[in-house]
Amino acid sequence: MNAVRMNLERLEVPAADVVLEADVVVPRPAHGMVLFAHGSGSSRHSPRNRHVAGELQRAGLATVLADLLTPEEERADARTGEFRFDIGRLAVRLVALTDWLARHAPTTGLRAGLFGASTGAAAALVAASARPALVKAVVSRGGRPDLAGEALRSVHQPTLLIVGGRDPVVAELNREAATRLRGETRLETVPGASHLFEEPGALEQVSRLAQEWFLRHLAPEPGPEGEGPPIPGIPGDPANGLHGEPMKRQD
Repeated sequence: MNAVRMNLERLEVPAADVVLEADVVVPRPAHGMVLFAHGSGSSRHSPRNRHVAGELQRAGLATVLADLLTPEEERADARTGEFRFDIGRLAVRLVALTDWLARHAPTTGLRAGLFGASTGAAAALVAASARPALVKAVVSRGGRPDLAGEALRSVHQPTLLIVGGRDPVVAELNREAATRLRGETRLETVPGASHLFEEPGALEQVSRLAQEWFLRHLAPEPGPEGEGPPIPGIPGDPANGLHGEPMKRQD
């Protein structure tokens, strides 16, 4: 089998009022692009997200692993935990990254998906609600979609929620949040996996599920598209064995 050609860039990306470091890998050809939103106390160096990113790259998907906090904020968060649950801050920066990548030559024209872990899943869903013209699919790994609050009702993109079979509290939070999402939604449980999916084979199952979801939903489709409802604080807002469950929405 022929090796996939990859283009790797380490970039400093202006995002809202800060500059964020990002690793961008673009296979040739690329079938879409996935931005990662890391979880509590993590960074773009997360070994779990890098494992998933590597599998997506081999499937022909570009990946963007970015630090959503500055080095100063990361140091402060390590002491106090004050930023890891600041979903608004993370979402604003994720939106800014998405907008920037849409204009960046190697990734221009690629349909974007978001992959969020832990609290990063909430930021990904808020960002998706604000950018339906750019974000076409969302995957959450052991996420806290409940922290996206009312933004869940504005998410129309296909959303895959992956939880561990040994993580019942988070699984229930995902099940409840799924009923508020407006698009195609699926809940997948990885049997025997805990919150961090550290068990043998667990991340491989996560990678396969994410790969299938993104390849399915990032394929080009025709039709006019528009922006979503304004989200406070986000640019554009004038106010500035697996067990799958298709979910039913609550109106």
